[in-house]
Amino acid sequence: MLTHPVRRVLSRRLSVIKTKQSTRRCCSSSSIEDVDQAGTLLQLCVDRHYVSPGQPNVELFQRGMCCSYGPLGTELRRNLLDQWWHSVTGSRAQVFGLNTLSSSSSRDRAADGGGQLRMVESEHLKQLLDRQELSKEQLIQEVRMLLQRSPSVRTNLLQGALEQFVPSMELVNRKLPFGLAETGLCLQPSRGSGCPAEVTQTSLVWFCSPRTSSQWLDHWTRQRLRWWRKFARSPSDFSSSEVPEEELEEPASRGVRIIYHFPWGPESLETLWSRGNSELLHTHQGVRSKLQPRGGQKSIPHVVSVTGNMDRGMMAFLSNSLQQLKREDSKQRLQQRRVLKLHPVLAPVKVALDIGRGATVEMRRVCEGLLQEFLEANILAWPGYLDTAQTSMEQLNTKYDEMGVLFTVVIGENTLESGLLQVRSRDTTIKETMHISEIRNFLSRYISAADNI
Repeated sequence: MLTHPVRRVLSRRLSVIKTKQSTRRCCSSSSIEDVDQAGTLLQLCVDRHYVSPGQPNVELFQRGMCCSYGPLGTELRRNLLDQWWHSVTGSRAQVFGLNTLSSSSSRDRAADGGGQLRMVESEHLKQLLDRQELSKEQLIQEVRMLLQRSPSVRTNLLQGALEQFVPSMELVNRKLPFGLAETGLCLQPSRGSGCPAEVTQTSLVWFCSPRTSSQWLDHWTRQRLRWWRKFARSPSDFSSSEVPEEELEEPASRGVRIIYHFPWGPESLETLWSRGNSELLHTHQGVRSKLQPRGGQKSIPHVVSVTGNMDRGMMAFLSNSLQQLKREDSKQRLQQRRVLKLHPVLAPVKVALDIGRGATVEMRRVCEGLLQEFLEANILAWPGYLDTAQTSMEQLNTKYDEMGVLFTVVIGENTLESGLLQVRSRDTTIKETMHISEIRNFLSRYISAADNI
């Protein structure tokens, strides 16, 4: 049953669906079914500890903003960011990591000063507004001066990479191309809602020669689309499209969006821009000679930027992985099985450990030993054996399927006698018997093989 917050979010989304029907892909399901699917996803994410409950939090999550994540959501985001980092820094030899400040007064020198977000102490502003002796003009002037003295808050990671271009050129012996990568929180403008929100952003800023910038934009578009589709259950839900000329961001000459088709319509996950060199020149005014690469080239490098929203990316993979299957139970009753078929590399929990009937104390000790082995192998395990509530295996399987757990391992009397345990697969529901000494290597090989596909 949907909570009141979820119902409010869905009622708003229904109006969005009606305005976006012309841009959606052709599909057999109706708008109402799409809303039901979105509601199911949101409710499941709250129930299974991906997202913390609460109306503001659910709304932030569905808008693709950073929200309060539960334990599984936190682990999923960490896995996603790790995979993004490895894919970008490992795809080319000359990509280096950055970590710039989220707020800075020096950033103002490179910005145009319009529409910036700034940090101001509320108490300081309150004291200023309480000064009755100030006229309206004087108050406006004081507020303007306060804002000018206050540090600006970043809304993207691009500027930090532009500022680091000159020292990075020395690192690569002034040779092109090379890139600077960074992940971090950015504050997004309110766009009329009255309150900015944070976004977990990823950024690759690629510096190249002017004549190759278009080719590099095509290269990174293929690379990024391939990366998103690698972890998808339905890769065709991810696509790329050129940004129309009237929507080009200043000073970009060309743009491409990586898009995911949600039940309510398409949303952008990553945007790639061919930005030219005007921002680089503006950031490093007066040092033009330091911007030129080695080899007698007098041209200023061009910038290709790749900016992603990993909060929306998380929701895309959760939406893409949700599978609803109808089946009959042992009493011939029709039931619906919901499974989060997250990619093995992204799945927050790889294995759940539970015990069957028998010598509980001894079996728990076996589980504790296995849990330690998994932790040493960096395999996140769910200690289901610690739950003392009476739950059937069918109920446990339903719970773990909705959590996206890859395998469920059940320790029983046979384990104590012969070392054999039962392993159930999330994706096939097949139960196999395996020796306890094999399970750790089996999981490691399974995850590694899935990562290399």
